[in-house]
Amino acid sequence: MTDTRDAAVAGPVEVRVPAMGLVLLVGVSGSGKSTFAAKHFKPTQVISSDFCRGLVADDPNDQAATVDAFDVLHYIVGTRLRRGLLTVVDATNVQYEARRALVELARKHDVLVDAIVLDVPEEVAVRRNAARPDRDFGPSVIVRQRKDLRRSMGRIAKEGFRRVHVLRGVDRIDAAVIRHDKAWSDLRHLTGPFDIIGDVHGCRAELEALLEKLGWRLERAGEDGPPIGASHPEGRTAVFVGDLVDRGPDSPGVLRLVMGMVAAGTALCVAGNHEQKLARALAGRKVKVAHGLEATLEQLEREPPEFVAAVREFADGLIAHYQLDGGRLVVAHAGLKEAYHGRASGRVRAFALYGDTTGETDEYGLPVRYPWATEYCGRALVAYGHTPVPAPEWINNTICLDTGCVFGGRLTALRYPSRELVSVPAQRVWYEPARPLAAPGHRDPLAPAIGDVAGTRHVEIAGGGRIKVREENAAAALEIMSRFAVDPRWLVYLPPTMAPPETSALDGYLEHPEEAFAEYRAAGVAQVVCEEKHMGSRAIAVLARTPEIAAERFGVTDGSAGAVYTRTGRPFFPDPALLAELVNRLRAAAGPLFEELDTGWLALDCELLPWSAKAGELIKSQYASVGAAARAALPRAVAALEAAAGRGLDVSALLERTRRREENAARFRRAYARYCWPVTGLDGVRLAPFQILAAEGRLLAREHPHTWHLERLAAACASAPDLLTPTRSLIVDLGSPESCREAVEWWTALTEAGGEGMVVKPAGPPAAGGREPQPGVKVRGREYLRIIYGPDYTESLPELRRRFLGKKRSLALREHALGMEALARLAAGEPLWRVHEPVFAVLALESEPVDPRL
Repeated sequence: MTDTRDAAVAGPVEVRVPAMGLVLLVGVSGSGKSTFAAKHFKPTQVISSDFCRGLVADDPNDQAATVDAFDVLHYIVGTRLRRGLLTVVDATNVQYEARRALVELARKHDVLVDAIVLDVPEEVAVRRNAARPDRDFGPSVIVRQRKDLRRSMGRIAKEGFRRVHVLRGVDRIDAAVIRHDKAWSDLRHLTGPFDIIGDVHGCRAELEALLEKLGWRLERAGEDGPPIGASHPEGRTAVFVGDLVDRGPDSPGVLRLVMGMVAAGTALCVAGNHEQKLARALAGRKVKVAHGLEATLEQLEREPPEFVAAVREFADGLIAHYQLDGGRLVVAHAGLKEAYHGRASGRVRAFALYGDTTGETDEYGLPVRYPWATEYCGRALVAYGHTPVPAPEWINNTICLDTGCVFGGRLTALRYPSRELVSVPAQRVWYEPARPLAAPGHRDPLAPAIGDVAGTRHVEIAGGGRIKVREENAAAALEIMSRFAVDPRWLVYLPPTMAPPETSALDGYLEHPEEAFAEYRAAGVAQVVCEEKHMGSRAIAVLARTPEIAAERFGVTDGSAGAVYTRTGRPFFPDPALLAELVNRLRAAAGPLFEELDTGWLALDCELLPWSAKAGELIKSQYASVGAAARAALPRAVAALEAAAGRGLDVSALLERTRRREENAARFRRAYARYCWPVTGLDGVRLAPFQILAAEGRLLAREHPHTWHLERLAAACASAPDLLTPTRSLIVDLGSPESCREAVEWWTALTEAGGEGMVVKPAGPPAAGGREPQPGVKVRGREYLRIIYGPDYTESLPELRRRFLGKKRSLALREHALGMEALARLAAGEPLWRVHEPVFAVLALESEPVDPRL
């Protein structure tokens, strides 16, 4: 308890409270609690009992409403604490029962709680209350409250408060300055990059080998002495997940190295359960000397006493978990569910050290761990160890890095933020495990499972943020996936929907390039690429160089070496032989790309032509029927109206409109007919690739500008002209009116010749501080839009110009982010079920209600 007396105030009186937690103001009526709260805290942080009485009784002084008011107060406080917000309770809080309820609320939400006691002379409180017309109670109330406060002061420090700050006298209260203490676990200002290292367990030689493989430079005590520290030329920081000691051959050597790195600021370390037990043993407390502790204690007996004392201090001072990189990364020895991130309590520490157990034991006598990671949907990546696994396991946005080095497995590190895994093998089995290293429930990294995609999910995006997939959308996607999709092992990417530009105000146009140029210009983009938009069906081609690579990388063992599927994951051709022939011809054409990129597989974004090859039935039922009906009916209607006009009837307006409709119908038929031609097998089929999405270890969609993709794909198209069609393009300088005019003329020529239009994409990143632009904007031609909006859409342009684009634009950005996340995981070699998570999310979002004509 900090206590400030009535001595003369020599300067500010510092009061330190938790930056996230609960603060109770304690004092009699008239002690100045509300004034103090208003001076030192935000209005939103302060919850007062008077305010809550006003909420439930329209009178902040209605004492009869106190019970209901405190129900409301506790609810608001609990909600704020659950959300991790500093909350200040402005009430008398002079009675133990009132404080106890709030302390229990803080414990429930695993936050720290402080008390600030404002102790003023009785006459001051009486005088202040008498000056307030809303306070009609007499001095007896103050006397009673002061007695309660006096009784409390002897035990308040033992009620569960982190600190009790007692400010005695008006001068001390007025001189108080509030400082906010960040939680010890809060290192969100550290952004890395980090090398997160799994359980070492005394394996010093393996730790040295791993650090050197990661590019660290070891610092030794003398030329041939043991390492006492390490630094990285790129300024990386090592983060150890705990369990540095026990079982292995050289726990002191590991401690000397890690302690040196931590002291030098090149490493962080969280507490493991073995460090906690070692600290207790070194402090002389009674512990069971087992599970390798006996080896560590024996090894430390040969060390100088000052080193052992330093080890005790180091192990005893380790934090249970850290929040890093703005909260996007959490490191805890046994993991940590989202509700505990940044919290401080015995319960949080126990979870971080030991995980959550079911209360059962397995056949080896070891506790059965509750699979918390399978339910995790937090924003932060959680890296942990504790339970050895044969290989690093990604489960949702968590990864276990304990790969059983001391048991003869490997010592593993995760490079963050790149998510690259690096490991070295154990020199030998240093300690026989009580349970086989192949832990029960170990998952095949190539095996999809319904649990990865069912229900409401939050998909984390490596660049920041997460995207929610609702349960009802997931259910709709599951229907498609289970009934129509290709083998899901090939389903590594689905393309996003694409937004149109803002509606054009030009006469006769619904869409025009100028709106797309203006949008990118406003987003700070200097150059764009205008790509010819082929009128076909979006196609994704995933190609393996050989069937053996397909089996090794994708787990496909049926002899196939790739797949070509639609934007909803369906195979393009029902005949497997035809699809296999298409894949083999594509692989042959892509041979130079395999060589240049030194990869065993490729993912390509394409358009398959003609439209009728995939949408033949749709064209017949939805478009050709309309065209046929118009061709049969409208000429007769025109003839009838002309005859009526010849008889002197005034039908000129109707006749003119019907003639326009006849011409519109003819334009409509010509529009869709341009995208239809006969196809027999693969004869007549053309594929127009326009982007190389990814290859082994490389996310090419982000690595290179669009011009790089188009150049390499043009070469592939030239080698197989009977199958591949190049995509024409134009670079546009948005700062040049002439360049923009040339692009508009190019688009006009394309669309008047029967082309669908073009796609405008940023040629490079936007200017610093610019808003995130659309990844691509489609600008469709006037005649093509007849297919979308109907033959007579030009008659309704004023109404169509009121179309709402906001939801479509949001959907395009979310699906693009998910697609890039899937490709990033694929290129990084993550388990295939991790790749499927964002892929499936794209398919789920497609069931959101959005105007399909957009």
